[in-house]
Amino acid sequence: MIELKNKFVGRGAPFEVLAFPCNQFGGQESKCDEEIQQFAQKKGANFPVFGKVEVNGENADPVYKFLKHWLGGTLSDGIKWNFEVFVCDKNGVPVERFLPSHSPGKVEAAVERLLGEDDAALRARLAEHGVAGAAAA
Repeated sequence: MIELKNKFVGRGAPFEVLAFPCNQFGGQESKCDEEIQQFAQKKGANFPVFGKVEVNGENADPVYKFLKHWLGGTLSDGIKWNFEVFVCDKNGVPVERFLPSHSPGKVEAAVERLLGEDDAALRARLAEHGVAGAAAA
C-alpha cells in the first residue's frame, strides 16, 4: 500500500490509504496500539494507521459496518482475513472490495478507474445503488 500511495500522490491524485489493525484473525495483531504505530513507522507507512478495531461481529467498528453494508462478501459479509482492501470513491462511497489474495495490480486498476471517472459515470454508479438524487445530481 505504501508503493500504491506513493504512485498516486506523486501524480497529484486525490488518494489516501487508511489502515485499521485488527486482532480477530488468529491473533496476528496482538500488539498494543503504540507498538503497532512504531512498527508502521519502521516499515515506512505513509498513511494513517488507526487504533486496533474489530471488523466482524457485534462490536465491529462503524466504518466496517458501513463498508460491509455497501459491499457484501462471498458467502457472508464478514471480513475473511487481515489486509482485506476496500476502495472508496472521492465521496467515501465503497466501490470495490479485495481479498488479501488479490494482486496489488487489481487494487491499482480499481483506483485508476475511479480517478478517470467523470461526473456522469459517478451519478450512474450511485443510482445503481439506489442513492437518492444521484441521477439528478
